[in-house]
Amino acid sequence: MSERLKALAHEGVSIWLDDLSRERIETGNLAELAKDSSVVGVTTNPTIFASAMSDGERYDDQVRRLAADGKDVDEAIFALTTTDVRDACDVMRPVFDATDGVDGRVSIEVPPGLAHDERATIEAAKRLWAEVDRPNLFIKIPATTEGGPAITDVLAEGISVNVTLIFGLDRYDSVMDAYLEGLERARANGKELSSIHSVASFFVSRVDTEIDKRLNASDDPKAADLLGLAGIANARLAYQAYEKKFSEERFAALKADGANTQRPLWASTGVKNPDYRDTMYVTDLVVANTVNTMPEKTLRAFADHGEVNGDQVSTKYAQARQVMDDLATVGVDYDDVIAVLEREGVEKFEKSWAELVETVRGQLESARQGSARGQGE
Repeated sequence: MSERLKALAHEGVSIWLDDLSRERIETGNLAELAKDSSVVGVTTNPTIFASAMSDGERYDDQVRRLAADGKDVDEAIFALTTTDVRDACDVMRPVFDATDGVDGRVSIEVPPGLAHDERATIEAAKRLWAEVDRPNLFIKIPATTEGGPAITDVLAEGISVNVTLIFGLDRYDSVMDAYLEGLERARANGKELSSIHSVASFFVSRVDTEIDKRLNASDDPKAADLLGLAGIANARLAYQAYEKKFSEERFAALKADGANTQRPLWASTGVKNPDYRDTMYVTDLVVANTVNTMPEKTLRAFADHGEVNGDQVSTKYAQARQVMDDLATVGVDYDDVIAVLEREGVEKFEKSWAELVETVRGQLESARQGSARGQGE
């Protein structure tokens, strides 16, 4: 087992892999990562699925069956992705049991095109939950304005939720409130609160990408000194908000009935600027009761040369606030940055979904053509 990853886990950081494929499951690679690399969870997205399905032949048999059954592309995507996620849930089930449901989680998201449709999001979440039928599933729901009520309604049904696409502190505050309201309604519905878990996926590197672009365009001589600091500062202040929210009386009443906190999850932790340390979004965000979901490249980099220097978040709130104040001083409009990132986040997910649709459509058509040729021979 990697000693660096083991040390990271010892600090209270749950290491999740931001990738999934049928090959990882069937070859035992995912189980090996759980055993040797302290991986205790998995997240997915349409891009990950599209990449997995376009590489290799492990999906071919199921695609041929779906084509023969006359399934359309949406039905095929639903079947293919839920199969992988169900199987991954089974691989991670020992971790789930060993951690009393805190980890061992696998996330699958509702179609991004529903991001602004509250009712459709709720129905999609319930359908995914029923189809996968595993207690260690997380349903990913984006933190759009319409997503808030959907998050609450899904939690009220006793379904565990990974709230994704969080960039700003105000949005994060509303996500935590949606979680608390969901727990309150779940309790009123007679649900067992201890079985409901949630994480709030706070994106990191994309914040630096957008703010660095503005800093590089600035005429202020102080702007260059702030490059690469915003994403981590923003996340640290999010953790401060988490500590405050879950120390208030509203949660205390729920905790007494068995409720869990909604852990912050650091997402988008692969470094996009090659000039930055490749492990910075892991090393600089070490703090207890968090999740860091990493691409395998980042996971391997940290295993090789990552540093664990204790709590790097709750000890640095003043420093984080100073960074955000300095950004405002050089003309960076935080609210506008977050608005751009939220809009682009949904657009990127929708584009990824479109790529997945095209990938699966092509495979279905190929399977049907192959079947027609076989019948004609």
